[in-house]
This record gives sequence, C-alpha cells and structure tokens, in this order.
Amino acid sequence: MARRERTRHLIELGGLVQKAGLVELTDDDRATLYGAMLDLAARVRGNDAGDILALWKRRGKRAFEAEADDGA
Repeated sequence: MARRERTRHLIELGGLVQKAGLVELTDDDRATLYGAMLDLAARVRGNDAGDILALWKRRGKRAFEAEADDGA
C-alpha cells in the first residue's frame, strides 16, 4: 500500500513539472530539469527561504485557482 501511495505521489509531482511547462521549455532534457530543481533547492536553503516559499506558494495557488476557473 505504501509503495502505491509513493508511486502516485511521484506521478503527481511529475505532472506538476509538465503542467508548469518545464518539459517543453527544456526540450525534455532531464539534466536541465534536474539542474533547475537543484537551483530551486539551493534558494530555499538561503537566508530568505521563508519569503521565497511564500512567494512560490502564492503563485501556485493563483495558478491552480485560474485553472479551476477556466475549467468551470
């Protein structure tokens, strides 16, 4: 059961990468995607991590809301 849940979680995360347009923007280059994610992780380890996370969360929520509005 835990393995299925983990697999579902990983698939959902991959879906977010696709939804953000990163697959197309990087021409599906896994090294580029991984490098970008490493850069994001490094930013969150910095001094202004709380501000960055709050900004990303707001942007993500707005995007989800806009998508939901478009679908309704």
